[in-house]
Amino acid sequence: MDNSISQTVRKTLFYSVLVFGALIMIIPFLWMITTSLKTRGATLVLPPQFIPDEINFANYQRVAEVFPVGRFFLNSLFVALTSTIGQIITASMAAYAFARIEFKGREVIFLIYLATLMVPTQVTMIPQFILMKYLGWLESYRGLIVPGIFNAFGTFLLRQFFLTIPKSLEEAAFIDGASHFRVYRQIIMPLAKPALATLSVFAFMQSWNSYLWPLIIVSEKAKMTLPLGLSLLQGRWTTDWNLMMAGVVISVIPVLAVYLFAQKYLIQGITLSGLKE
Repeated sequence: MDNSISQTVRKTLFYSVLVFGALIMIIPFLWMITTSLKTRGATLVLPPQFIPDEINFANYQRVAEVFPVGRFFLNSLFVALTSTIGQIITASMAAYAFARIEFKGREVIFLIYLATLMVPTQVTMIPQFILMKYLGWLESYRGLIVPGIFNAFGTFLLRQFFLTIPKSLEEAAFIDGASHFRVYRQIIMPLAKPALATLSVFAFMQSWNSYLWPLIIVSEKAKMTLPLGLSLLQGRWTTDWNLMMAGVVISVIPVLAVYLFAQKYLIQGITLSGLKE
């Protein structure tokens, strides 16, 4: 009897902590949505209004009228999708080499490659900018996309998953005369869908939410991504926070859609790749 009571208490405390954590995470998101529906005068009233007295959907229309949000949205979508596809290709090839091909110094090279994760992104931005300048890729989509294609984390994630695939499958393929590329394309990649979905979500979110790199590379409005374009809504002296939040809601929708679509594969990929350790 005492044991069942203690288990009930532990479960109650556990779920209470989960609910509390969920509320902490979701309240800012709900505040963003409600602020996007407020009139300009209702955003800074005291005491703050969580639910506005007057719901104003015209903020979304006004954002589209004031700034080319559609253009920013398409730029972000193109850059994020292209960068994600490129990252999947490069990371999966490198992961296959580190996980399935025996060559001298493989572990040392992999550790050196993995050590680049400890280098802050801000440290490499100036050398990357100089490289983009010499290549003539400033103010271009290539400058926005190419540096994000190569990622050590993606290689590590896929390598961990590839190591869980039985070697007997590729050994049977080698006996039949298959090459490494054919094994990679027809055996490893189809079996790695959960890990690929996980990497796709991470890569898409990273590229979609990127602000500092696009700020350095492009200044033309026609090539700005959505996060960079939304910064133009912030005035020098005042900011229409209702319009700003309406733009942010628009920018969040694709990320939520990608996450909800790949949620099952995301959880499975993280579990099987060993990241839970």
